[in-house]
Amino acid sequence: MLGNKEAVATIAVRDLAIASEFYGGKLGFEPQESVEGETLIYRTGATSLLVYVSEHAGTNKATAATFVVGDELAPIIKALTARGIDFEHYDMPGMEREGEIHSGGGMKVAWFKDPDGNIISLANG
Repeated sequence: MLGNKEAVATIAVRDLAIASEFYGGKLGFEPQESVEGETLIYRTGATSLLVYVSEHAGTNKATAATFVVGDELAPIIKALTARGIDFEHYDMPGMEREGEIHSGGGMKVAWFKDPDGNIISLANG
């Protein structure tokens, strides 16, 4: 029923102006739609990212969205670091860390947080 439908990553934020500066300015997303003061929708590849205002922003302690970046992982990390993004480091069984990249079992991943503390990951595939 839903297996052939696209999903939208949905991220709650406290302040849409701050979120717009982060997602648009630092991450480089172009807004596709908006409801003033309430939501921003960004196109991300073949899917979308919905950013909306909520009093529960930043309460999720797990990854909120993952961007599959393939072989561009290291250059994207470098570019985001230059834009002031700080990366998170987690101790996970079977994973080793080199710089900002955690790897294990053929997977490479890096995590950072938005201004509300939502966790976003970049993965090689």
